[in-house]
Amino acid sequence: MPKKRLDRITGKKVAILGMARSGLALAKLLKSYGARVFLSDTKPEHLLFKEIEELKKIGADWEAGGHTPNVWQDRDFLVVSPGVPDNVPILKKAEGNSLPIFSEIEVASWLCQGRIIGITGSNGKTTTTTLVGQIFHKAGLEVAVGGNVGNAFSNIADTLTENGWAVLELSSFQLERVSDFKPHVAAILNLSPDHLDRYPDYNAYVRAKLRIFENQDSDDFAVLNADDQETEKIKKQVNSNVILSSSQKIISKGSYVKEGWLWTNLSGKEKKIIPATEIGIRGPHNLANSAAASAIAGLAGIESDVIASVLREFNGVEHRLEEVATVTGIRFVNDSKATNVDSVWYALQSVSRPIILIAGGKDKGSSYLPLADLVRQNVKLLILIGQAAGKIRKELGNLVPTQDATSLEEAIEIGFKNAAAGDTVLLSPACASFDMFENYEHRGKVFKQSVKKLQEQYGK
Repeated sequence: MPKKRLDRITGKKVAILGMARSGLALAKLLKSYGARVFLSDTKPEHLLFKEIEELKKIGADWEAGGHTPNVWQDRDFLVVSPGVPDNVPILKKAEGNSLPIFSEIEVASWLCQGRIIGITGSNGKTTTTTLVGQIFHKAGLEVAVGGNVGNAFSNIADTLTENGWAVLELSSFQLERVSDFKPHVAAILNLSPDHLDRYPDYNAYVRAKLRIFENQDSDDFAVLNADDQETEKIKKQVNSNVILSSSQKIISKGSYVKEGWLWTNLSGKEKKIIPATEIGIRGPHNLANSAAASAIAGLAGIESDVIASVLREFNGVEHRLEEVATVTGIRFVNDSKATNVDSVWYALQSVSRPIILIAGGKDKGSSYLPLADLVRQNVKLLILIGQAAGKIRKELGNLVPTQDATSLEEAIEIGFKNAAAGDTVLLSPACASFDMFENYEHRGKVFKQSVKKLQEQYGK
C-alpha cells in the first residue's frame, strides 16, 4: 500500500493557482502537514470573500485580482486548479523557471494510503463513480468518493487507511498535470469530442484522458468499454491488466449482457448479476455504466448479490436525466449535466417522445450535427439559450421549429405553452453553463425551481 510522502510536503513552499473548491481543499490539506501555502486567483477580492476568510483561518497567504511573480518566485512547486487553462501566461513563466507544476489530484495522492479507483470518460463519469461508491459502501468497505464530483480529492485523501478505497471521478483537466498518480483501477468509459474550446484538437483531449494509465503496472487494472471505437487503440497503450465491459457483446474477461442478464467474468468463472430490465437507471448508456461499475466492484471482490442490490435501487444522480415533475400531463426532465453533444444524443434516445428540447449555453467547439437525425425524429420544438444559440440554430434549426429564449426561465415558459399532455420538456444543453450560470448544478437548480413554480400554479 502507498505510504504518505511527507518529504514532498512538510516545510515546502507551495503556490496554488485558483481558490475554487479543489484549490481551497488542497491548501487546508497541505497546511495541516506543515507546508507554507500561497494562493493566487484572478477574481477580485470582493468575489472571494468566503474563500479568503477560510484562508485566514488556516494562516495561508494569498493574492486576488491577478497573478504576480509571487506565484513562481521562491516556490518548491506550483499546483494548478482544474479550471485554470494551460495557456495562462503565469504558467509559461513558471515553466520557464523550471518550477515543477502539478494538478491537485497528483499532490493529494501523495497523502493517500488507500487504493485509488479513477473513473474518466466523456460521459457517464458521475453516474458510474457514484454507483461504484454506493456498491462499495453497501459491501461494508472503507470508501470515500470525490474528485470531480462532490468532495475534492484533497478533502478525503488522508482520511483513508491502507484498507480503504478512494473512488474518484476524474476530468481531463485534472489529469493534465499528473506525475506519479497511480490508480489501482483506472476506467475510461467512452471517448468523444469534448472541451475543444480548451484543447487544440480531439487528439490532445484524448491524450489528457489517457494519462490516467501512465503509471499503472502489472498489479493494476484498466477497465475499458469494448463498445467504444477508441478502445482497441487504448489497449495497446496500457501496461496494466485490461478488463473490458460491454452492453452489446459477450466478453471473455470483464462484464457483459447475455440472455437479458448482466454478467461478470473476471477470473474464468461467470457470475450472474441482475436482469438488465431490473437495473434502476434506464437507457443504453446507463446499461453501459452499470456494466463498468459491476466490473470495478468485481475486481474488489464484492459479491454479485451486493452489486445487484445497488443496481436495482440506484435511481441516478441529480441533473442527469432527472425527472423533476409532471405538470398537466407534461413531463419535465433536468439533464443539465449534458454538457456535450454525446450526452444529448443519449438523452434524446432515452426520454419519451415527443420532446421539446431546451439547448444552448457556452459553446465547447464541437459540431451539433451528430444530433440531426434524433432531433428530426424525436423533437417537436427546439428552444435555444445562451451564447451557442446561433451556432445550434445554423446546424439544427432547419430540421424542426426553433425559437430563441433570453433566459432559461423564458425557455421553460415557451416549452410549457407549446407542449401537450404526453410531451417531455427536456433541458439537455450540449454546452457548458458559464455564460449564464455558475456551473451546471446552478443551471439545473434554476430549471427545477421554475418547474416547481409551474407545478404550484397549474397542479400536476
